[in-house]
Amino acid sequence: METRARSLIKAVLWQVVGLVTMTLVGLALTGSAAVGGAIALANCVVGFVCYVIYERLWVHVRWGRLHG
Repeated sequence: METRARSLIKAVLWQVVGLVTMTLVGLALTGSAAVGGAIALANCVVGFVCYVIYERLWVHVRWGRLHG
């Protein structure tokens, strides 16, 4: 088990890695750092919203949980 602070830092760093990666992909595909950055930012926002919804839906699934 890890602390909340560690989990938060890991999540933020993962988002930074994703943002940088998507910016570079967008730059490579469009030739524009601004467009690449906009694509990356949109991807982060959409991904974050989808992940929160996904996690909230899984709260209601009992399959695979250990009770005790």
